[in-house]
Amino acid sequence: MTISVERETELKLAFNEEELIREVVIGALDAEQCPYEAEVNVLLTDNEAIREINKAEREIDRATDVLSFPFVDYAVPGDFSACEEDPTLFNPESGELMLGDMVISLEKVKEQAFEYGHSEKRELAFLTAHSMYHLMGYDHEEEEGRLEMEEKQEALLQQLGITRD
Repeated sequence: MTISVERETELKLAFNEEELIREVVIGALDAEQCPYEAEVNVLLTDNEAIREINKAEREIDRATDVLSFPFVDYAVPGDFSACEEDPTLFNPESGELMLGDMVISLEKVKEQAFEYGHSEKRELAFLTAHSMYHLMGYDHEEEEGRLEMEEKQEALLQQLGITRD
């Protein structure tokens, strides 16, 4: 399992962000019963940098909390069965399924934790879980998908003991 966490901000939270991200990524993969070792890349950044990425990639000129860039195009969310048909989805050096990239604004983690009245740990875990479900093919464009994704995210955080406090 390769979970690469890069930092392009000086902002730090009061706990080990990388350890928490790793716990949530592995928990999400286990919850979805991913049959492969996987590779996920995470960039921790600030509002200005995520705004620039959001503008370049989505043509939305504003900061956001998390961006997800899945490498796999799933016919059915969370169904990994077709992955073996496309060898380009696997890292040739490690053999791991390359799920994709996530970008998280630590400034938004701090802002939203305060706004929602819970810990920064809970907010970072939530954004990581949210992004992981995007990397596994889920979306929230339609109401049914939104409800399913929210249910999965909350179940994962509960299972990991990361509750609102």
